[in-house]
Amino acid sequence: MARGIKRSLVSKAAEHQPGAGDAGEATSAELAPDVPKSFQRASGGAGSAWKAGAVAQTQAELDAARERVVSAILEGDQVIEIAPDQINDPIGSDRRVDWQDQEEFRALVHSIRENGQDTPVSVWPADPNWRPDELNPTNLERVQFLLLAGRRRCAAAAELARPVRAVLAPSRARTGENDTFEMLVLRFRENEEREALSPFERLVSIGEMYQALAASSDEKIKAVEFARRIGVHESLVSRARTVAARKTEILNAFKNVYEMSFQELQRAVSAMSNASTKAKKATPKPKKISVTQSVGKQKLRLTGQGGKLSISVSGLDLDENALKGLGEAIAEYIEKHRSK
Repeated sequence: MARGIKRSLVSKAAEHQPGAGDAGEATSAELAPDVPKSFQRASGGAGSAWKAGAVAQTQAELDAARERVVSAILEGDQVIEIAPDQINDPIGSDRRVDWQDQEEFRALVHSIRENGQDTPVSVWPADPNWRPDELNPTNLERVQFLLLAGRRRCAAAAELARPVRAVLAPSRARTGENDTFEMLVLRFRENEEREALSPFERLVSIGEMYQALAASSDEKIKAVEFARRIGVHESLVSRARTVAARKTEILNAFKNVYEMSFQELQRAVSAMSNASTKAKKATPKPKKISVTQSVGKQKLRLTGQGGKLSISVSGLDLDENALKGLGEAIAEYIEKHRSK
């Protein structure tokens, strides 16, 4: 008859199993001395297998958690912290040129100093194929980013020497066909949603988007298609192109351009265009002077206007050497009478 294990021995062994009390995992040597060795070996083996399984499960959970962080960063669902010198700004601001001197910006610097940066800026990794480190996704050392929106927040953080809180803009908006245009569109849309652009800022931004798209296209960009693509009315496109092209001229002519309404700006630009047209018309054309001389039976006609000279002779057929000789004669005459 097979001998069974006494209930008292099983109880003693169970008291020394992992998790039974606060002594941690027990080895077979720590079990009661009167527990059979075969039970000790079985208990020890089960504990090791349990421990290996727990470690494997923990590692799998850590890997899955890291992968979730990687995905969240790439999808723009996780805020990351970037050193200001790791952020480049290739397109610049669509705000007024002196925005850093305005009281609004100074107030923002004070707010971030006292309360931190509540709203993250929007960026893209400079390398479109970049992915966070699988083992340490939030480690962004030496990674360069492109600023899309949030220039005032980024400038304030840089002034305060603190990291910039940021999120990645959706990668689906980055086709690789025209990064500049796509960045301008993202900048425009965020500023449209978050803060109202002045009419001048809005038209400049639309005009810059049109210029960037036209520069990368071999075909003429139609206003209707462009307006639909960026989500504005087509009537704004031609005006925006004019304002963007004459931005510096307008800024020099009107000191209050950022406070102008759309109608005031439109009248001002129209007045500038009319003045420019009148100035062109008022400028007299250079007087045209013609002289005709007879050379035997042929007529030699010389015409001068605005520094240009043309010569025509009827019925004269000159070869290349003859033309060179004539050119040398004219050059000698010009050199002799240059001061006159």
